[in-house]
Amino acid sequence: MAPLPLRPLSRAEVRGIDARAAGELGLPTLVLMENAGRGAADRLVERAGPEPRRVLVLCGPGNNGGDGGVAARHLDARGWPVRVRWTVAADRLRGDALAQFGILERAGFDQRSVADPAELAPDLSWADWVVDGLLGTGLTREVEGPLRGVIEAVNASGRPVLALDLPSGLDCDAGRPLGAAVRAAVTVSFVSRKLGFDAPGASAFTGEVVVEGIGVPSRLLEPFREG
Repeated sequence: MAPLPLRPLSRAEVRGIDARAAGELGLPTLVLMENAGRGAADRLVERAGPEPRRVLVLCGPGNNGGDGGVAARHLDARGWPVRVRWTVAADRLRGDALAQFGILERAGFDQRSVADPAELAPDLSWADWVVDGLLGTGLTREVEGPLRGVIEAVNASGRPVLALDLPSGLDCDAGRPLGAAVRAAVTVSFVSRKLGFDAPGASAFTGEVVVEGIGVPSRLLEPFREG
């Protein structure tokens, strides 16, 4: 859905809009997540073409991972082969991400948790595209450990990546990698571009940036209108 033309948003502004949508308007976060994931799936089909492609969806423990779960479901509904890999065990998922995991589990999706980045090698070889739902706008410290290994494996694979909201590992405000960041071919940025996208060198990680509306009412967005 085409959003209002907004100026680039900071981390605090993005989180504030989400909080107000839920707190003031009673708009369930699951609804916003559904809109985000469906929109991202539509954008991937636009970029990759109508013929089904094999897609590996990588999901972290937060809302970005939940967005990935929704995208996986909508790609599957189009007949695209999908694998979903989570970076944490199911018993560590909470909230909306756990809800999406449960839906995919009951629907019989090919999904599992990955503890070692090396385990992703067969999935990356299989995939035509990768959807990056690892980390969201809330990241403020350097990526370390297995998650950094996952990001490095994705970049080394040569597979085109569609990033959800922003490339995992990229600082939302500064536009620089926090230790390591996914190099995406396309970034589907929800509600608006992020402040860091215009920083020097950020485009090497974001690739093409496409803004996707997620159903936030204009009342909350008007203060951020471009111009």
